[in-house]
Amino acid sequence: MEVLEGLRDFHGGDATLDPEDREQRAGWLRVRVGGSCFTVERALLATNSDYFRALFQSGMKDSHQDELHLKGGVSARGFLIALSVCRGEIPTISDPDELTEAVECAAFLQVTCLVRHLCDIIDSDNCLLLYCAASIFGVQKLFDCAALFLCDTFDDLKEVAESTIPNDLLQYSQSLSPSTYIALGTHSPSMELLHDSFRVVCYLDEKEGEWKHLTNLPTLCSTSMAGVAVLDNRLYIVGGVYGYGKDTVDSSFCYNPDSGVWTALPGPQQPRYDFTLLGHEGRLYAIGGEVQKQIIATAESYNTEKREWTFIKHAPRPVASAACAVARRRMFVCFWKPPDTTDIYEYVPVENEWKLATTMIKPQSYGHCMVAHRDNLYVMRNGPCDDFLRCLMDCYNITTGQWTAMAGHYINSKGALFTAMIRGDSVFTVKHMLTLEYTISGDAWKPCRQMKGFPKSGSLWTCLLRLPKKRPVTPQLDSEGKEDEMALPDTSEGFVEAAPPL
Repeated sequence: MEVLEGLRDFHGGDATLDPEDREQRAGWLRVRVGGSCFTVERALLATNSDYFRALFQSGMKDSHQDELHLKGGVSARGFLIALSVCRGEIPTISDPDELTEAVECAAFLQVTCLVRHLCDIIDSDNCLLLYCAASIFGVQKLFDCAALFLCDTFDDLKEVAESTIPNDLLQYSQSLSPSTYIALGTHSPSMELLHDSFRVVCYLDEKEGEWKHLTNLPTLCSTSMAGVAVLDNRLYIVGGVYGYGKDTVDSSFCYNPDSGVWTALPGPQQPRYDFTLLGHEGRLYAIGGEVQKQIIATAESYNTEKREWTFIKHAPRPVASAACAVARRRMFVCFWKPPDTTDIYEYVPVENEWKLATTMIKPQSYGHCMVAHRDNLYVMRNGPCDDFLRCLMDCYNITTGQWTAMAGHYINSKGALFTAMIRGDSVFTVKHMLTLEYTISGDAWKPCRQMKGFPKSGSLWTCLLRLPKKRPVTPQLDSEGKEDEMALPDTSEGFVEAAPPL
């Protein structure tokens, strides 16, 4: 295989195959791009590229040739990156020219997996470049993802964005709704007659630095020891408990911020509480938890289109309230074994398998919370002698497989650190006394802004939702499970008491 000199070090040159004795074998194709020649399986190209699939099915003369010359629209380096991604590799692409050529190749050859990879690696360093390149080459999915990322991080990128990208792209990104920090307390199911003003979901108004009312929880909804997750910009609350005996709540609820409507959903096949709920690629995953005070290892997935729960492979061991995160479209769950071991497993949906990613051993300290930023997993663990006030943090890079111990301690007053949610390069944490925003900078989280705390004490669930700029009316679930609606209370004064049910 001929390879441009600058490509020899890219993933060790193993993204293409070059043995001469294979070139004549059926099912292989030589593809010339510029001055380089790649020998590639036809099946690989047909599976991953709409361009090649259409070519091979067309019956045209070129579809039967042993060699194909791509002229214009694709560079050798861009094609090599595409092949690498098609083979299941995860190439690191940081050079601006490489990024641009990858976008160009994804557009010309219509390589869906490459578009997906480019969406995964959007960050504050490459967002503007990918946004412009996606606009130029017409890669809609990448364009949408980059526009949303810019919308979320505009305060940090404002100066550079206004001086480098076209005004129409800037205006489009600003017309979108940014991710908003959401919090809700822990509550058992209520009764219509109680009119509990604290059974509400609130959002952080960052401009005013205070929490405001978003919606009321459905009367039968429990957030106590429930599963709470966001999937496709919908808030899901699954299961939970009620009463002193920790009786399991079988029902679940989904909140649509665009319409303001709560929808009742079926609960998991295995009733459970204190479990991990994770949203990923159109499915919810309920992992572990407790049943009648026994920790379990069963796991289920929920198909949002079919509205069905199905069992998946058991978790590696029984676990309750395990920390979890999604990094680069990969699901990771943190299994801790007191007093000193933290195992991080990756669940691979297409294989229905759990794979041990890494193990961290620290004396008398184990991971309690985990969040993802870029290709890093940040694991928060207790300090020595069960010190949960001053937590320690370690960073695991899923690309290099390396751990980095972050310097210093992180104050975890009343569990505030465990409410962490990441948007762009910012981390939001909240408790009754204070909402604190950090900036991720190198190997540290640096406090950068303080705002008012949540208007109610107690344990909190947090997440991120994109809220419509014009708030919908606030719905209520009546006794028959139908949606009634009422006008949204005035939130100009910050947190307000929830209106009573109709």
